[in-house]
Amino acid sequence: MKDSNFLKENNGRLMWHPMTSPQDSIDSPPKIVTEGHGVRIKDIDGHEVVDAVGGLWNVNLGYSCQPVKDAIAAQLDRLPYYSTFRGTSNDAAIELSYELAQFFAPDGLSRAFFTSGGSDSVETALRLARQYHKLRGEPGRVKFLSLKKGYHGTHMGGASVNGNANFRTAYEPLLPGCYHIPAPYTYRNPLNETDPERLAQLCVQALEDEIAFQGPTTIAAMIMEPILGAGGVIPPHASFAPMVRDICDRNGILLITDEVITAYGRTGAWSGARLWGIQPDMMATAKAITNGYFPFGAVMLGEKMIETFENNAAAKIGHGYTYSGHPVGAAAALACLAETQRLNVIDNAAARGTQLYEGCKALMEKYDVIGDVRGGHGLMTAIEMVSDRDTKAPDAASGALVQEVAYQNGAMVRVSGPNLILSPPLILTEDDASVILGALDKGFAAL
Repeated sequence: MKDSNFLKENNGRLMWHPMTSPQDSIDSPPKIVTEGHGVRIKDIDGHEVVDAVGGLWNVNLGYSCQPVKDAIAAQLDRLPYYSTFRGTSNDAAIELSYELAQFFAPDGLSRAFFTSGGSDSVETALRLARQYHKLRGEPGRVKFLSLKKGYHGTHMGGASVNGNANFRTAYEPLLPGCYHIPAPYTYRNPLNETDPERLAQLCVQALEDEIAFQGPTTIAAMIMEPILGAGGVIPPHASFAPMVRDICDRNGILLITDEVITAYGRTGAWSGARLWGIQPDMMATAKAITNGYFPFGAVMLGEKMIETFENNAAAKIGHGYTYSGHPVGAAAALACLAETQRLNVIDNAAARGTQLYEGCKALMEKYDVIGDVRGGHGLMTAIEMVSDRDTKAPDAASGALVQEVAYQNGAMVRVSGPNLILSPPLILTEDDASVILGALDKGFAAL
C-alpha cells in the first residue's frame, strides 16, 4: 500500500465519488478509512470512531465478523468464480437459495434470483414484474407506482421509480410510465395532515385515485420501502402497508418491497414486510446479505411469480448478471445469514434503536435546529434540521459542521440534505450508542 502522504495528496483527485460532485471531493477531501474492528473504524491519521453509518446501512455484523471472512477465504481457495447462466451452477449458490427460502418463508417467498447489489435487485424486480404480466396475457401492464421520497437505487428503472428529484433530474428523461404518490411523511406532506393514521389513509386514497386515473390494467407493480431510508427514515403508520397490499390485490398489481436496507434485521424484525404483517410478491434485498464484505443481492419471489414462471415453457428469463450467484458472494451470504440468526440481532436492533431514538428526542429538547426526529423501529433514526421550527424551513447548511464535530468526538454520522441519518451495525452496544449521542450533542452545541 502507498504511504499516507501519497494517499492524502491523491485523495479526491483521480476517483469520482458517488452522490457528490468531483469538485467537492477536491475542495473537501473525504475521510480516508483504513481499518475497521467491531463497530469502530479508524482513519489514516489513526483517529478511531464508532461507525454510526454502518458502512452504508450494510455492515450489520460489524467489521470483525470472522465466520464471514473465513467463508470468503475458504471459497476463494476452492472455487473463486463460476457462472450460474443457463447450463451451469455452483454449490454455494444452491445452498444459499435453500437457506433463503427457509429464512423468508414467513414472508411467503421461496425462490431467489441472485444479483450483484441493491440497484441490480430493484432492476430485476421491475423487469420480472413486466414479464409476469406478459406471460399472463396482459402485456399492457407496464407502468410502475412508487412513493415520493422513496429511494430505489441508481439504475435506469430504479432512478425512474425514485421519489427524490436529486436522483432523477440530471438523468432525465427516464423510464416512461412511472408515477409517484405522496409518502406517509407526517412532518412534511402536501396533504397538511399531522396525524399518522389519517395521513396513511389519505396517501392510500391518493394511490387508489392514481390507479383509477391510469387504469388498473396498465399498471405492473407498486414498489415501496417498508420504512423509507435514504429519504430520511420515514416510517408509515402500521395500517399503511396492509392497505397498500389490499389495493394491489384488488387491482391485479404486484407489490414489490424494496428491502435493500430493511431486510435481515435492521427494523427489529427480520424483514420490513414482516414488521407490518404483509407478504409481498417480490422483495429486493442486498446490503446486509453479506455484511458488506462482498457485492451481492437477491430478489426473493412469492407464489404468484413462482406459479406463472414455473408453469410456463415460454417463461425464459432474458436477464441476469455475470456475477449472479457468485460462489464467493453466496458463501459470504451463507455465513452471514447463519451468524445473523445465531446472534438474533433483531432484539439488539430494537433495544439500541429505542435508545438512539429516545436520545435524539432528548437532543431535540435542547437544540432548536432539530425540527423532527424519526425512528423507533430498530436501528434506523433520522434527525431533520430546520432554520425555523415554526415554518419548518429546511436547514441543509448546518449538517456539515455537526457531522465534523461529531466525528472529532467519536462518531461517524451521515448527512443527506437537512437530514442526519443514523444506521449503525446491529451489534451496537449500549455504550456505543451513548458515544454516538454524546458526539451528536457536541456537534449540535457547536452550532
